[in-house]
Amino acid sequence: MWRTLASAVAGLLVLFVGSLAFNAASGQSRWPGPLDFVRVHPWVVLLILIPMSLIGLWQAPRRDHAQAPLAPMAYRLPPRNTNFTGRDATLREVRQRLTSVNDAARLVVHGLGGVGKTQLAVEYAYRYLSKYRFVAFVDAENPDLVASQFVSLARELGLTEVSSDQVIPRVYGKLRDRRPWLIIFDNGEKPGPLTHALPSGGLAGNGHVIVTTRVSNWSGSAGVIDLDVFTRRESVELLVRRVPGMTAAVADRIAEQLGDLPLGLEQAAGYMAYNHTAPEEYLALLTSRLEDMIAQGELTDRPMVVVATLWQLSVRRLETEQPQAVRLLKLCSLLAPEPIPLDLFTGSPDTLNVAAADPLAWDTTVGALAGLGLARRGEASLVLHRLVQAATRASLPDEARADTRVQLCRALLTAVPHDIHGDPDARPRWEKLLPHVIAVTKDDPPAECAAETAVLLRLASTFLLQIGDFSVALSLCERALAIDESLEGRDAEIGFDLITLAHIHRDLDTPERARPLAERALRLHESCLPADSPAIATDLATLARTLCLLGEHRAAQPLAERAVQIDEVAYGPDDPYVSFDLIALANVHVELGDHATAVPLISRALRIREAHYAPDHLYIGYVLLLKAQVLHTLNDPTAADLARRGAQIMHTQLGETHPKTEEAFALVNRLR
Repeated sequence: MWRTLASAVAGLLVLFVGSLAFNAASGQSRWPGPLDFVRVHPWVVLLILIPMSLIGLWQAPRRDHAQAPLAPMAYRLPPRNTNFTGRDATLREVRQRLTSVNDAARLVVHGLGGVGKTQLAVEYAYRYLSKYRFVAFVDAENPDLVASQFVSLARELGLTEVSSDQVIPRVYGKLRDRRPWLIIFDNGEKPGPLTHALPSGGLAGNGHVIVTTRVSNWSGSAGVIDLDVFTRRESVELLVRRVPGMTAAVADRIAEQLGDLPLGLEQAAGYMAYNHTAPEEYLALLTSRLEDMIAQGELTDRPMVVVATLWQLSVRRLETEQPQAVRLLKLCSLLAPEPIPLDLFTGSPDTLNVAAADPLAWDTTVGALAGLGLARRGEASLVLHRLVQAATRASLPDEARADTRVQLCRALLTAVPHDIHGDPDARPRWEKLLPHVIAVTKDDPPAECAAETAVLLRLASTFLLQIGDFSVALSLCERALAIDESLEGRDAEIGFDLITLAHIHRDLDTPERARPLAERALRLHESCLPADSPAIATDLATLARTLCLLGEHRAAQPLAERAVQIDEVAYGPDDPYVSFDLIALANVHVELGDHATAVPLISRALRIREAHYAPDHLYIGYVLLLKAQVLHTLNDPTAADLARRGAQIMHTQLGETHPKTEEAFALVNRLR
């Protein structure tokens, strides 16, 4: 329009100059400057300017018609999400990658269901709508229905009576007149079934294609952007903006429970808005009843979509194609939302029948979960989003859930190190498996695995005791004891529970509680185990150290000496278990004031531990600190160096604020 107006104005100016020439031809006085030519040759000027003016006026609208862009045309584009949050960097990346080539550009947005792939594609379309002349949205979940959508799209473009086998190339041909264009194929599966619907070669250059998918094998067909869950900042921003009265602190905790999944956050906001639920009350419901809450709350633009049913189609597909993958999914759903070591299942092949025993079958079983976006596969682990787990758990009948727990208890009991004190590799293995042990044992166990659950709880408690987490260790061991006491024929196991509890109370500086536990453990084990059993040695050493804390040093000494004798016979003189007995005996001598006798016992214990554990192991740190204290009493100048080494180990393994670390550095300061 503006070009037409400018041309018209130019034409009028030409006519105006022509009128001047006409006046000059009528005998006006001489004009100075360039217009003097008009006075001398007026008819020549008129003969030149009049045709030029007419041509300019005739061509201007034609040029304007050719250059004016058509208004953007949209086909089935969903409404824009007015609450769209974040993703600015990803949207810029999408734009950059689509515009980096001149031909038809394809880009795949891949990610977990509910992560916001469709919302991202739709937001991109609206944000850059002015850059396109045609935008279409195609539901690609069922490839067989794509052609029928192209028939409708063809009519939208003015194409009629096009056969179904020709409609797709005809549409892309028609799009040549509406370049640049954008087509979004939403929720595509494998690239093969969609190949016929995607542009190829020179069929339709200067167009863009976005495919959203949960399936991960598109890298050979297009560029791929892996869309992850929200950052915590984006999650908090969405909740604070959507929910009145929401604080950043509560939003952070809700986001943690929902794993920052955008759909879960939108659903939570919808639930609170509809029910007028206070954020703190919603958080309490979410924490205690996650599996129920993921079925509550609707989205205004997608009323039938909830987290609880989000992955049902993928699971039904797996039931047909990879039933063992569904079994694996159910097993993983009862574990923690942490990396799951795959050897948890390969070490117990009965858990998955034949799948884990056959390398190819196992690889395709694990790959099926990763391929459909239900899990993320690491080098030797599998990670499921916490809401995928919750949705899967919610679909399990009670009987199936109980059977799954039994299988997992037995697999975990096979996988965890039992010799937590003597196995130098126990700690890293336990660090990986502890979250899963706690997840599987958190509820009352099925009768079929009650005994296994008690053992797992006690072993987890022993590991936590080793790393200094006394409060959690105490609660787990108390549960183990309660389960064992409810079963018959568990005297030896009850003794192990009791002695572990005695250790915990001793380290919590409540020796008065530790003593009766250790005494009862010793009585039980002496009644049901051989007299030279190492378990009895552990009871003796624990009771000896407890009596020392209570000031009964003379009574403690024969107990500690007997413990050393039993373990030296059972394990040999250089075994790590002997080192614990030696420390118990050394502590007795320290309390008796016989520091000179304690030093060689401590030194021997240190040599044993340095031969079996890593240099920064906690057990070495404890011995170093004990030796530093004793040597300081004997005025030995090497005490300060030993204390510094021990304190550094405490700091590395337990952290700066742990009470044991603070005690260690207090000793360092005293020895300066």
